[in-house]
Amino acid sequence: MVFTEIALIILPVFFVIGLGYLIRRIELIDDRFLYQANRLVYFIGLPSLLFHKIATADFGATFNGRMVAGATFVMLSGLILSYSYASLGRKYRREDRGAFSQGAFRGNLAYIGLPIVFSAYGDEAFARAGMFMGCLVPVINLLSILALLLPHKTGSRRTGWPFWYRNLFSNPLILAALLGIIWSYWQLPLPKFIARSFSLTASITLPLALFAIGGSFSLKRLRGDLVQATLASLFKVIGLPLLTIGFMLLLNVRGLDLGIAVLMAGAPAAAACTVLAQQLDSNAELAGSIILLSTLFSLVSYPVILFLLKTYQLGFN
Repeated sequence: MVFTEIALIILPVFFVIGLGYLIRRIELIDDRFLYQANRLVYFIGLPSLLFHKIATADFGATFNGRMVAGATFVMLSGLILSYSYASLGRKYRREDRGAFSQGAFRGNLAYIGLPIVFSAYGDEAFARAGMFMGCLVPVINLLSILALLLPHKTGSRRTGWPFWYRNLFSNPLILAALLGIIWSYWQLPLPKFIARSFSLTASITLPLALFAIGGSFSLKRLRGDLVQATLASLFKVIGLPLLTIGFMLLLNVRGLDLGIAVLMAGAPAAAACTVLAQQLDSNAELAGSIILLSTLFSLVSYPVILFLLKTYQLGFN
């Protein structure tokens, strides 16, 4: 019975990803379509989804400060552990260390984490997951930049005001989440026609995001040191969720919030890892390989995580 429940959570998500992959392979869609679809999801769909779910939620009932603090500690621990390993005995080149470390803790919360949470818990968990993600996105960006700058102790000429503006202050996910949190905290009214408009726009987001991931997936992009990529990927999809369970239990985070935090922690490496690695003189090929491998590994790791949560009654009733 447990395995059937887990299959019903995982298979629909990865089926849509697989469908995107298949349709791209038979050339029913092309790279131009995928590029536009990703832009639509990133600039319109996900911000609409996040704002609507957070703004219409009860802030007091959905925000959990201990949960956010625990996740922040987990990601900071992930950065410290992964970067220390990469730097130990200078086994990795300078340009590899940041890419390895970022890939080990920066997850694709929006494109895969949210769909998995929705599939596991339904709409009731979505506002909590959105609030949680809204608080974490700025932290994730800051830690990712730190991981990529650490190998270059003198800093980078590319980190002036335009860089910070682009990665933090103009990020549509950060802006939408922060606006939604303000709206929810102050209990501001949202006119019905606006709420329904956001709801309609948001309804296309998760399927299109999964579809775009599948369409963009290609094993030909596996390049560079695959041992490094494998280690970072395994830490991302297995090590980080286990760390999350430990930190959340230590902070007495239980039930639905624990389940959301662990499932979000298990998300594979984010596509933004490659973009940021390119900007900060890191190994973009290694970052790309971590994204691909961690996405593949998550097909196995997510059932294991859900099995642990269900077996030990963590995050499920």
